[in-house]
Amino acid sequence: MNGYVGKILRVDLTTESIATIDTKKYEQWGGGHGIGSALFWDIVEDKNIDGFDSKNVVTIMTSPLSGTLVPGSAARTEVQGIGVQSSPIGWFTRSNFGGRFSPMLKFAGWDGIVIEGRADDPVWLDIRDDDAQLRDARALWGKDTWTTQQQIWNEVGKDKRYGGWKNLSDDQSQSTQRPAVLAIGPAGENLCRVASLVHDAGHGSGQGGFGAVWGSKKLKAISAMGTGSIAIANPKELIEARLWAKNSYSFNIDDPEHVKELNSSTFNLGFGSPAMPGSLWHQPKESRPHACIGCHASCRSRHGTGLGNESTCATSLMYAPFDIRRHSGKVTRTLFSLLDRSGQKGATFGLALTIGKQSPAAYVASDLIQKYGINSVEVMVGLQYLQNLYKKGIIGHGKQIECDLPFDQIGSMDFVNKLIKMIAYREGIGDDMAEGFYRAAKRWGRLEEDSNTGLLPYPCWGLPDHYDARAHLEWGYGSILGDRDINEHDFIFPLHLVPCLAKWQKKNPPFSAEEVVETIAEKLMPYEGDPMMLDFSTENMYSNHIVKLVAWHRHYSRFWKQSALYCNYLFADFCNPRAKDKKGLSGEGEPKFYNAVTGKNMSFVDGMELGRKIWNLDNAIWALQGRHRDMVHFAPYIYNIPFKGVGSLSKYFMPTKKNGKWEYVAVKSRQHDRDRFEKWKTAYYQFEGWDANTGWPTRKTLDSLDMGHVADELQKNNRLGSDA
Repeated sequence: MNGYVGKILRVDLTTESIATIDTKKYEQWGGGHGIGSALFWDIVEDKNIDGFDSKNVVTIMTSPLSGTLVPGSAARTEVQGIGVQSSPIGWFTRSNFGGRFSPMLKFAGWDGIVIEGRADDPVWLDIRDDDAQLRDARALWGKDTWTTQQQIWNEVGKDKRYGGWKNLSDDQSQSTQRPAVLAIGPAGENLCRVASLVHDAGHGSGQGGFGAVWGSKKLKAISAMGTGSIAIANPKELIEARLWAKNSYSFNIDDPEHVKELNSSTFNLGFGSPAMPGSLWHQPKESRPHACIGCHASCRSRHGTGLGNESTCATSLMYAPFDIRRHSGKVTRTLFSLLDRSGQKGATFGLALTIGKQSPAAYVASDLIQKYGINSVEVMVGLQYLQNLYKKGIIGHGKQIECDLPFDQIGSMDFVNKLIKMIAYREGIGDDMAEGFYRAAKRWGRLEEDSNTGLLPYPCWGLPDHYDARAHLEWGYGSILGDRDINEHDFIFPLHLVPCLAKWQKKNPPFSAEEVVETIAEKLMPYEGDPMMLDFSTENMYSNHIVKLVAWHRHYSRFWKQSALYCNYLFADFCNPRAKDKKGLSGEGEPKFYNAVTGKNMSFVDGMELGRKIWNLDNAIWALQGRHRDMVHFAPYIYNIPFKGVGSLSKYFMPTKKNGKWEYVAVKSRQHDRDRFEKWKTAYYQFEGWDANTGWPTRKTLDSLDMGHVADELQKNNRLGSDA
């Protein structure tokens, strides 16, 4: 069992009992998400319970690559269980975070953790090598996530000096490291459905509302501290694989061509990305890159001010544009702006290199989100929704929706401080927002109207928009077929962001449309050789080619990204300008690293097949929760309102084939057609081997994947699809 350490910790909060599960029993699932889903299936008898039910089980899983030298995969952690954020059902769902928690958990001797039951009083789980104990957390209850971590660091180390030797147990095992702590803040304690889990300064597990699930279980934090090691099947092969990746695909500061490419600002992300912090605001001069354990990309940053450390992407994007607009009157230049997804005129959100006067409010806002433990994407999109309601005269003091937020001060520190506290403590209208803005809109009597117009841009399962389903077909279809906004950028960067940003800057993209399509089509194994899978034209929206694209993406994600736990930003690496042939390492790199660690002989296609098996298991769980194809539809605005593009990138370029030639064409002014989407769903279900009338997996398909026991339980509950 190379890569694994052999044990999974099982903690029952109700009985205060701690037990061990042999990892070998679940090794076949490949790690991370696969093992988490299999554990959930075996342990939770009634899959139809609510996320707040004490019988809900939360799994926290590493992968065989966690804690090793595999770049972009050494530090991810997968969280699963029945969530509380989505609507109309809190689906069995997932979230994911980086940092150093999963390596430290494995160094302590554990491949994962299973949390069951509910404690009578607040507790935290203290893991020090083989010793795991539940400790009294009443003194921590009410503390923010940062204070909680600091107090646990002091408790575990008995030494306030950072870097000092710390005794972990009676056998005198020692370490200079601080324990890795995952904690909830006041939002989780107050059962806010948008509450997240937070690790270190800015690593969050946001989607699904797992912070609230922990709060309902009275679990304040988990601390992991270890002095062990991980057995690698072929250390020499692993080192050689890392050097191969670095030399062939990574950014090289000593290469003039690489520096020239970096300075061109065409915003290419992928395996070979340079150390480029992804904080979407001005970087202070006194700052440096920061990476998850084992990673070469360093997409996070730490600042001399101490503000905004480690926060990136949506967390840093949440408030910065409001801050800039308040202090400069307008956003004078953005590389990428996100206008309200429906085309409504609302707040403008900027991605990187935003120019304008700026106060510390954006940094403080990101820190508040992390401290109180709230999902930043929910607040980012929800704040946009609130501002649009305010501009329409619907919300405010004495308005239809009574609210004492000072909207005339939006962008200020006082405004965001009040907003975040209102949500975390359910104060006033914050009690509605703590349920998520989809449920808030329902409470306010606005859900139908605002879902029809797109004023509320929540396209799938009552969750906020990330990339628009009318443009990004693989993203929209993947989200509605699953449980959440997929947040998987595999095709976003090469097919959309890079050409859009290049054209916005009036430069040539680093890859032609033909190069992108031909390169990626080669790598879409086992469906390689079909370039029409990458045609995002309106004519191709409902084709069997797109069926295959979505199936490939679901299978790839379920194993290679969520089970082997390759980083979402760095994989898949399809097109890489730093490679001699511009072709990235995906297809070859994923199994090369995995096999060097585990000693297995897994091919890329083997991993895809395992991903298909995991995807079927998840769909079986959703079927038992009540999923039926009749529920699988987008919010009304996706069908009613033409897509107008997004902000300054309103010309939403995507590859399409015109007159026999591949071009980047603006994909806009279109919406989904209900009837054609229903026909597409039928084709997709048939392609997966599921019942087209219900969307449920069939016995034939499950038996072919060696999951007869899953078929048996579906049949017992009248949820097994027909093979006919």
